[in-house]
Amino acid sequence: MIVLKNVSLRRGTKVLLGDASINLNPGEKIGLIGRNGAGKSSLFALLDGSLHEDRGEFSMPPHWRMAQVAQHMPETDQSAAQFVLDGDTRLAELSAMLQQAEAGGDGMRIAQLHADLQDAGQHDALPRAEALILGLGFTPEQLHRPVNSFSGGWRMRLQLARALMCPSDLLLLDEPTNHLDLDALVWLESWLQRYAGTLLVISHDREFLDAVTRVTLHIENAQLTRYGGNYSAFETLRAQQLELQQAAYSKQQDKIAHLQKFIDRFKAKATKAKQAQSRVKALERMEKIAPVLASADFTFEFSEPDNLPNPMLAITDAAFGYRGDDGHETAILSGVNRSVLAGQRIGILGANGQGKSTLVKTVARTMAPLAGRLTEGKGLRIGYFAQQELDVLRAPDNPLEHMVRLAREQGLANSEAGREQELRNFLGSFNFSGDMVQQRVGTMSGGEKARLVLAMIVWQKPNLLLLDEPTNHLDLATREALAMALNEFEGTVMLVSHDRALLRSVCDEFWLVGRGRIEPFDGDLEDYQRHLLDESRRLREEARKISAGPTTTPAQRMSGSDQRKQEAARRQQLAVELRPLRKELESIEQRLPRLQEEKSQLELRLSTAMPAGDIAQAGRRLKVLGEELAQLEDRWLQLSEQIELMASGC
Repeated sequence: MIVLKNVSLRRGTKVLLGDASINLNPGEKIGLIGRNGAGKSSLFALLDGSLHEDRGEFSMPPHWRMAQVAQHMPETDQSAAQFVLDGDTRLAELSAMLQQAEAGGDGMRIAQLHADLQDAGQHDALPRAEALILGLGFTPEQLHRPVNSFSGGWRMRLQLARALMCPSDLLLLDEPTNHLDLDALVWLESWLQRYAGTLLVISHDREFLDAVTRVTLHIENAQLTRYGGNYSAFETLRAQQLELQQAAYSKQQDKIAHLQKFIDRFKAKATKAKQAQSRVKALERMEKIAPVLASADFTFEFSEPDNLPNPMLAITDAAFGYRGDDGHETAILSGVNRSVLAGQRIGILGANGQGKSTLVKTVARTMAPLAGRLTEGKGLRIGYFAQQELDVLRAPDNPLEHMVRLAREQGLANSEAGREQELRNFLGSFNFSGDMVQQRVGTMSGGEKARLVLAMIVWQKPNLLLLDEPTNHLDLATREALAMALNEFEGTVMLVSHDRALLRSVCDEFWLVGRGRIEPFDGDLEDYQRHLLDESRRLREEARKISAGPTTTPAQRMSGSDQRKQEAARRQQLAVELRPLRKELESIEQRLPRLQEEKSQLELRLSTAMPAGDIAQAGRRLKVLGEELAQLEDRWLQLSEQIELMASGC
């Protein structure tokens, strides 16, 4: 058990934790949340021993092994597979001891270490490492490429795979989804759900937290508060707490009324389409947690566009890709024929490297098409959020200089809107106040840069928004503010994001980018996750074929008896892995009928005359039962699918 008792933590003069007490139990999966700068990373530093408490008592089991993602960029010519394999510190330690024993000729020690290596999983270590790499989005051909041949985002994926490879009792993950696309994120969720140790994860991805965690730790005002349940359960409990704080709640009423009007308007617009129904569900959730959203210290909205050309954009027989300095062209997407209409809200799906950003950059005019043409509607005004903020920001300049330059480029430098005081006031509405308007962009946090890019987009009054991973550095409150602003926006939205909550609440249709094409995707995000599972099976089968190789000789092939032994060992291992999942599934199947029966009885009682106090008590219990039933049913579906996939060898 991890125990914090009256712990205080400081960074300089800032108190991050003050007399905080909390217990974390073995095997719990915990989401650590709080606003940027609240102290989440510092709590991780306390757990990994790089920071010590200023006061109080902190303890964790001394025998626990810990794993976390190294933050430095790896520079090595090791192959990707070997780099991840070396993350298994137990195997590395035993291998080093075996070398020493062999050098000393200690026969008994050598025999014991060989047995220890087998127990530590040496026989299947390489396939496990390769499975981690493939799961995080690499192709079979990339397994043996040197690490330093990959770009920064892909190297950070290898660091994540290396951390997952390490045997651990405690796993610390700080924003693990930042460098992942949606298919890798879905795979990571599945892996973490099976992880047997204690997990602490910092993330601003609400659906990831909901899928993985069952406990939530909230850091606010230098205090740690523990909530039973995932992030959605925390939101509900937090909303109830805020409702009880009458003074604060009364100030929120105007904002809640605005939010309710917004929800009613967009629910009325929704059609029967599956994607639109997903938006309805997201809006219903926003309605439920209105006090939490209203308490946020930052909201914004996009101005109504001056005009809405229709179509906004027509793409005809186009090819998108790159031109090298030598003039050589590399096409990533070809044969593209698509139209973008006024008011469309398009989510762009596809794995990393398939061309999502290439599409967005070409539409944003930062890249030219290799072939075909893009015909823009008259009066098209594009607001572009680049995945790398410094693609549109200048590190040496401050926010005010960015706005002054933008006003000059728009020909509004001499207008009232372009006056310095007006620009300062506008930046203040995005939480850039006082000296912050003079702070160099290069010294800002990722979240501050993202807010500045949003401010610049809003000021330009665009009618087409191109957003490439806009939430990477935004905290949860700012993500909700962005979702609300996008839903109120009257123009067209094209959105690339691994944040499913944002895609679900904003997009009415999806385009799938993959295998060199752009096609409409007829389905919602649940259908897309099933599509990803099919693709994952295809890649694993491809990896098996490559690993087997076409040139093995009969002498190299495994004998029939050895093969039967290996298959028996695999079946035994699978049975061991399936046992806790089936046990949990059985427990849920036993509990569901009891809860459903209690719910039916309560509903029957509420249909008869009862004292007012009993009605209130029964209503509260009915709400708890409904939420628990929904959670259990979701978990039953997850377990059933997971067992089916494992049993089929996928």
